[in-house]
Amino acid sequence: MEAIARAWSTAVRTALPGPWRPRRVVGEAVAALLMGALAALLELAAATDLAVPFGLAVAALWLLRRGFPATVLVLTGTLAGWSLGPFPLLVCAGWVAGARIGRVWRLVGAFVLSYLMFSMFGMLKDGASYSPKLIIGLSLGIFLVFAGLPALYSRYRAQRRALLDALRERNDQLVRERAMVVHQARLRERHRIAQDMHDSLGHQLALISVHSGALEVDRTLSDRQREAVGVLRQAAVAAMRELREVVGVLHDESTAVPPAVVGAPGAAGSRGGVDGIGGLVESSRAPGTVVELCVEGERRPLAAAVDHAAYRIVQEALTNAHKHAPGAPIAVALRYEPDALVVEVTNPRAPELVGARSGVGPVVSGGQGLTGLRERARLVGGMVHAGPTPEPGFRLAAVLPYEGAEAEGAAALTAEEEWAAGGLPPVDGGQDGRRRPALGCAAGVGAVTLIVAGLVAWGVVAFVRGASDSTVRQSVYDQIRVGDSRGEVLKQLPPGNDFFTSDFQSAGPPRPEDSHCRWYSLAKEGQGDSWSDDHVARFCFKGGVLVEKVEYTSKG
Repeated sequence: MEAIARAWSTAVRTALPGPWRPRRVVGEAVAALLMGALAALLELAAATDLAVPFGLAVAALWLLRRGFPATVLVLTGTLAGWSLGPFPLLVCAGWVAGARIGRVWRLVGAFVLSYLMFSMFGMLKDGASYSPKLIIGLSLGIFLVFAGLPALYSRYRAQRRALLDALRERNDQLVRERAMVVHQARLRERHRIAQDMHDSLGHQLALISVHSGALEVDRTLSDRQREAVGVLRQAAVAAMRELREVVGVLHDESTAVPPAVVGAPGAAGSRGGVDGIGGLVESSRAPGTVVELCVEGERRPLAAAVDHAAYRIVQEALTNAHKHAPGAPIAVALRYEPDALVVEVTNPRAPELVGARSGVGPVVSGGQGLTGLRERARLVGGMVHAGPTPEPGFRLAAVLPYEGAEAEGAAALTAEEEWAAGGLPPVDGGQDGRRRPALGCAAGVGAVTLIVAGLVAWGVVAFVRGASDSTVRQSVYDQIRVGDSRGEVLKQLPPGNDFFTSDFQSAGPPRPEDSHCRWYSLAKEGQGDSWSDDHVARFCFKGGVLVEKVEYTSKG
């Protein structure tokens, strides 16, 4: 029982898809009653005995149109081909089918099957009275107008609504992604600030500490001056410790990769660059510290990012040498190789005297120096190596390509900056996606319009030709004699058309028994009768001979 109840519930939900709110239930019920009543009224106007069955069938199909759009379309086409009552429902069924049937071939198949049933039942009903070609042509035009055009328009509306929903969802996604890009840009900027603070301010504070340490052991200073220099050195070490903490906070909240420094070639020079390395060397030559600079090879122009990276690498290497080996000589070498710039900074172990005099605790280090250098070199396509030398000492070397990766970094940063500033990236196929539903539905409307226009033209030609085939002139009527053979009479008469002469058969004098008659409109000249009067000529045959020809007037 539970399985039966579950199956029944699923069938009901499929046939009558929700949501079913009270207002929706009342609306559907009222609409079903109105559609059924309208179908019954149309059946009564057509003087048929099927008003009640057709009304009930139309009301039931109306309720099922959303759950089974294809089935309702086929059944409605079948009923509409037999009678006039279901025609309003045919319009609604075409509308719903166009909007709710997603697959194109399924929709086309449903319409083709519905039309076939529509035309087949039309021929079964009126095939004895009208020409099959006329029934097929008229049924195609009527079906396209009453079912095809509503389906095309509803499908256009459904596709346009789906497209707008997709574009709205895409826009919301882009807004969210833009917010993420802005957040990432802020984190990258925090990382860049932290890196610059570490490289620049850390270097200056290290120089202050080194110079003050050298002054602290100068015998020419008084005790008071030596004490002041000690306080200065302790302040520099404390400032370095606070700087490391601030840099650590900035790094903790940023996992992004620091962006490459881009700009004009001169921009790096204003911040240092290779031209500023000489100034770094001069400022690092503290009392008792020897710093040598050696430049080898033919100097070549550098990309802005490479120029700045070389400056920062030398600056960080000098800072580390002053911190970890105070007083030891330092050698800075710049070698212009054929394909890259080699930057090398070496220093031996610190003298014992200098190491013993410090007395200010462990060296302050944030652990970010070499990591930042490697990242700077990677961004420009280079590499950094740092480690101890065979002799007691330390060596830091970097290989930087002349061109670097500046162009790619600049392009990527520019795109992200534009996106973060509020622009939206282009959506591939956006214009085609927006135009496709409109073009498809427009092509469908155009095809239906051409078909209907062709059917109308064909109907006009058929009407004119049928009227001509069902009309006989007065002179021809007068030449035909009773007693002539059937073949001779038919040679003089037009082919005839029952569509134009069916109303004539119920009027006129009684026909001879066991005779077969043909009716024609009689074209009389100079007639003064009412425009609603039709002059009829009737020819009756029996035994292959014309037994009667009669002329009478039929009231239209």
